[in-house]
Amino acid sequence: MGYGKNIRQILYGGDYNPEQWPEEVWAEDMRMMKEAHINIVTLNVFSWAALQPDENTYNFEKLDRIMEYVRENGLKVCLATSTGAHPAWMARKHPDILRTDMNGIKRKFGGRHNSCPNSPAYRKYAPRLAAELAKRYKDYDNIVAWHISNEFGGECYCENCERAFREWLKKEYGTIEAMNKSFNTDFWGHTFYDWDDVVLPDNRTEHFNAFGIDRTMFQGISLDYRRFNSDSILECYELEYDAIKNITPDIPITTNLMGFYKPLDYQKWAQQMDFISWDSYPAPDDEPAVVAMNHDLMRGIHDQDSFVLMEQTPSVTNWQPYNRLKRPGEMRLLSYQAAAHGADAIQFFQIRRTVGACEKYHGAVIDHAGRNDTRVFREVKELGTELEKLGDTFLEGRTPSEVAILYDWDNWWAVEYSAGPSVRMKYMDAVKDYYTAAFEQNVPVDIIGVEDDLSKYKVVIAPLLYMTKTGYDEKIRSYVRNGGTFITTYFSGIVNEHDLVTPGGYPGNLRDILGIWVEEQDALPENESNLFFYENAEYPAEMLCDIMHLEGAESVSCYEEDFYRGTPVITKNRFGEGTAWYIGTRSDRKFYHRLMADIFRDSDVHHVMQTPDGVEASERDNENGKFIFLLNHTNEEKDILMVDNYTEMITGRGIKTGESLRMNGKDVAILKVE
Repeated sequence: MGYGKNIRQILYGGDYNPEQWPEEVWAEDMRMMKEAHINIVTLNVFSWAALQPDENTYNFEKLDRIMEYVRENGLKVCLATSTGAHPAWMARKHPDILRTDMNGIKRKFGGRHNSCPNSPAYRKYAPRLAAELAKRYKDYDNIVAWHISNEFGGECYCENCERAFREWLKKEYGTIEAMNKSFNTDFWGHTFYDWDDVVLPDNRTEHFNAFGIDRTMFQGISLDYRRFNSDSILECYELEYDAIKNITPDIPITTNLMGFYKPLDYQKWAQQMDFISWDSYPAPDDEPAVVAMNHDLMRGIHDQDSFVLMEQTPSVTNWQPYNRLKRPGEMRLLSYQAAAHGADAIQFFQIRRTVGACEKYHGAVIDHAGRNDTRVFREVKELGTELEKLGDTFLEGRTPSEVAILYDWDNWWAVEYSAGPSVRMKYMDAVKDYYTAAFEQNVPVDIIGVEDDLSKYKVVIAPLLYMTKTGYDEKIRSYVRNGGTFITTYFSGIVNEHDLVTPGGYPGNLRDILGIWVEEQDALPENESNLFFYENAEYPAEMLCDIMHLEGAESVSCYEEDFYRGTPVITKNRFGEGTAWYIGTRSDRKFYHRLMADIFRDSDVHHVMQTPDGVEASERDNENGKFIFLLNHTNEEKDILMVDNYTEMITGRGIKTGESLRMNGKDVAILKVE
């Protein structure tokens, strides 16, 4: 849905901060935005200090002038609530609003995300400001969305949070005995006698550093703190959401997410958002598959199959060790890649480059020079021209995915809190292995959560499913029994949702589905590997090698070295009408590509289009038709053979079956199937 069903074009714009500039600059901003075909601005993101100079005073005079000015100039507005950074007076008068870090050190005023999510002062003043804004601007017909706070995140370990954590645990477990059982507190004589015995798990209590990695002595309580912290911050969002919704019920509300952001369970957050928006800032060395995977996560956490690209840089970031420029054509390519994976709006941070503080060297549509003949401005203008021409061509398009990858925040937290078996084991790495294999073959992928339906997919992949929550095995069992193809990996089926090991042998409740029993796991150092053969080719077995026994499954490949030579490393089990695969080690990119190619073929999975290496093909379908995005991520010319009749939507050119489309480096084509 994006910004709403009444929007019939791709909205194009960004974060605009006219309050940082003299008013005589505003007219030039409007002129340049019109020239660039910008039609939406996000306003008021960090203005709390200006809007509320003390406890009882609100000053909207300057924002009034800004709102009138952008309306007069025909711009739509995504209006932010400004609550991402509290005012200095609030920290002075209400020190409960200041966060405490993991070492127990209380912060002073400064920075961002500096508000304790369980602060009574924050929970009082933030929704009150949101309500005041809604009351004042409710009749502006150019407001297309509300933007709550900005990039929620971080953690707090203060006394307010500790008290709130105890209440959260009471609701979760009911009795102190049930909580003790969940945390396995008989270990090390860690039994809690009273709720007041519970303290937050931080560097003063349960946490320790092992080889540069944050670990915890009691995974259960640390895992619950993660859940509690995500819930606490979500409650702050909901307080503002409710305050606004009571006044402007028909205007959609969002907050800008950040892709695979570990502290917050976005799958849970998405249920409280009218639409998804997120900020995409890939590192210069991120592969196209990694960027696409972030987009697909954002597309998949909400049932609308689309999102708003709230922020990206038009040129350069400022926080990375080496802030490389986006090369000519790269901003356009990344913008269309976002659209290919579900974006219904393309926006930048920022419209005009600020002159001071930590983001003064972050890219902007209008540079410090203030000119319209810079390379960046020309590229922004050219993209704006194209998007205006495209109108609603692929708006609200859906991605026809037959493959899903399961991703679960609880699993992510639990995998990387456990001491053992390997510091090299990372959940994201396991997910990227399989996503990249699908991406390279132009197979669309939905990234789903444990609550999502599996029945519509031909293939479901659950990499490193360490935490198999109560009942989820039955969901998988039903899916495979009814004809689905299920794939999971090493160190799966180990624990339940409380991070307690499922007794009876690994992979726990998945054993019958997979037809195997895992006896041991061999963690290999970085410079060591085993090996195996698959389809007559040799591949490495790295990081972790599961040593397993067959319980009905077929051995597809065996280890070639060490004392477990000849034991299975890859298995395949017929279960009901379907098939369950177990990949008992981590291997290399070539292996995953080959394996998934075979499984996609056997499962009759749809490929969008055959393309040369480095050219992505993605699909979005809507009432206007079927649209294929071709994205050349290389710097070289590429020829793509057409297998149907198409109209290229940017140029209007018709292309017939059997013809080749030549694409320059970093070029984009959008094909409508005729």
